[in-house]
This record gives sequence, structure tokens and C-alpha cells, in this order.
Amino acid sequence: MKSIFPKIFLLFLLFTAPVFIACSNIPDTEIASSQPNKSKLYSIKKIVDGDTFWIDNGVAKGLKIRLIGVNAPESRKTNRKDVEYFGKEAKNYLIKFLSNKRVRLVYDVAPKDRYGRALAYVYLEDGTFLNAHLVKNGYASVMTIPPNVKYADYFVKLQREARLNKRGLWGR
Repeated sequence: MKSIFPKIFLLFLLFTAPVFIACSNIPDTEIASSQPNKSKLYSIKKIVDGDTFWIDNGVAKGLKIRLIGVNAPESRKTNRKDVEYFGKEAKNYLIKFLSNKRVRLVYDVAPKDRYGRALAYVYLEDGTFLNAHLVKNGYASVMTIPPNVKYADYFVKLQREARLNKRGLWGR
């Protein structure tokens, strides 16, 4: 009987290659200069939607952060996407929740996505794990993209609880 390992490995490469290629095209000096220090706290410059925002990292434009492992519904219409159910609520919740707060960033395996956004697990000064908080309260759903899978099982557990308890987007 033939092993299915080669096929699984090829599928893994097929889906993760774009991430590795995107990251490999970014010079190490750019990653080092644009990536915040894990222990440093950053203020929020702008909220894009329920899972993406800009921090003030000392550069005029700031650094765009995309939360790892979660996906909030789209809150605005773009060329490719429409406003999704609960999108505006998710964005408004994040605006209020992060108002006047600072965040700490922690990275997983791939530091950036194919769009150049920094991928991070985000913690508030009080220790609140933002990615998990949004899933637990129904403002985001689980979206795991290898190789950044550190909390995938935990997020699935939180989403299951949010659905059972009809929180946030699961409530209507």
C-alpha cells in the first residue's frame, strides 16, 4: 500500500508556499525595522475592521497588524468584497474595546502575510488576549492559515462556546 504522506506534504507546500515566498521577498532589515519588539506596548492609530488595525511604531504611516487565527466579517465594501453580516458591529466593538489602550504583539512562524501586513497575536496591557477575546465574544470566527497555528485548537473551542451561547454574530 502506498503512503499518503507525499500527497499530504505536497498539499501542505501548495498552501503554505505563498506565505513563505511572500515572507522571503521581504528583506530581513525591513522585517527587523518594521516588526515591533514583543515586550513593547504600542498605541493604536486606526482600526481598519474587526481583525485589522494600524499601530504607532514610530514610523509616520505606522504598521498594519492582522490578527492571527481569526477572521472578522468585512465592515466595508471594496472592489472585491461586500459588507458582511455583523461586520460593522465587529469593527465598532474593536474601536470601543481598544480605545485608549495599548497593545503588545507576539508573532508566530510567518511574520507577514502576502499583503505585507504584520501577523500577530495581540495582548492588551492587562493581559487580555485580543484574538481569543474576539472569538469568545462572537466578533470574529476562527480562520487558521498554516504555518501560524499555535492557538488553532483553543480558538475552535472558544468559537464552539460562543455559538452555543449565541454570542455576537452567532446571536441572531
